[in-house]
Amino acid sequence: MILLLLADGFEETEALVPLDLLRRGKCDVKTVGITGKTVVGAHGIAVTADLSPKEATGKIDALILPGGMPGTTNLDASREVDRLIEKTQSDGGRLAAICAAPLVLGRRGLLAGKRAVCFPGFENELKGAVASKKRVETDGKVTTAVGMGAAYEFGLALLALLKGKETAERVRVSSLIPDAIAIPD
Repeated sequence: MILLLLADGFEETEALVPLDLLRRGKCDVKTVGITGKTVVGAHGIAVTADLSPKEATGKIDALILPGGMPGTTNLDASREVDRLIEKTQSDGGRLAAICAAPLVLGRRGLLAGKRAVCFPGFENELKGAVASKKRVETDGKVTTAVGMGAAYEFGLALLALLKGKETAERVRVSSLIPDAIAIPD
């Protein structure tokens, strides 16, 4: 199972674009409402989460953290997020974060020695990371992205990692995503 965490103040595009692409690729993705069943994004868009944190049981193949403010700080303050990160790691799953959300991983020492990216200005929160110039960076089991403008690349990169590059390319083409938005390696 793939979990996409939602906390009040999340960046809607960073959550919903990857969610849509992954579901088009036949991934079992569930949204988890960290701050409640109905979660309101940074721009006032309300989303009803599939699960509460307590309902998020079973093997976690990937855990996705969208950015946005104060969504990122709400994720960072949550003990449930800590529990889900630890479970993802013990299950051998992937961690993914976009925009400001890589700070959640960085503050927990999970980016030490790894190439990573984030929204400009949050680099000091990526404790021990090696700053990359890419828009989307995958190093081992961790994928990070720079922000909303990279949401399609982020979603396609995750889809390629989870279901294969052929599936990601099929979804890219069938969704009319231009060639200029390539599937990151």
